[in-house]
Amino acid sequence: SCIEYATVASIVIGVIAGILRYTAVITFTPAFLWVTLGIAVVYLALGLLTSSIPGKRKKCVCERLRAQLTGILGTVLTSIILLGVAFAATSVLGAIIAGLLMFFSLMITSTACLVKCKENCDYSFDSENE
Repeated sequence: SCIEYATVASIVIGVIAGILRYTAVITFTPAFLWVTLGIAVVYLALGLLTSSIPGKRKKCVCERLRAQLTGILGTVLTSIILLGVAFAATSVLGAIIAGLLMFFSLMITSTACLVKCKENCDYSFDSENE
């Protein structure tokens, strides 16, 4: 399913980011971390606003929302840790936590899956799947 592909892609991105961080090829600046934190908070606020809109829920929405909330909360937690603790450029622990920014890509890809679900792109256009 879409969420499985999104999760695998996010893990691959996280592993690559962790390796690149450990080898000091990339660094995450505080500005980048503040932006990811801000985007995650905005996503959470928009999710709260859109969840309060009354209407019929589709079967596929809950799985995608779980993945999206995991991405949002993981991004917030990882950004706060990386902002609060200074890690050496080639620190193994710093690379692992930097790899946990895979939650940011999970947040983005699960949103794409949610849009796909809401537009009935996963299912046939019959009334029983709505």
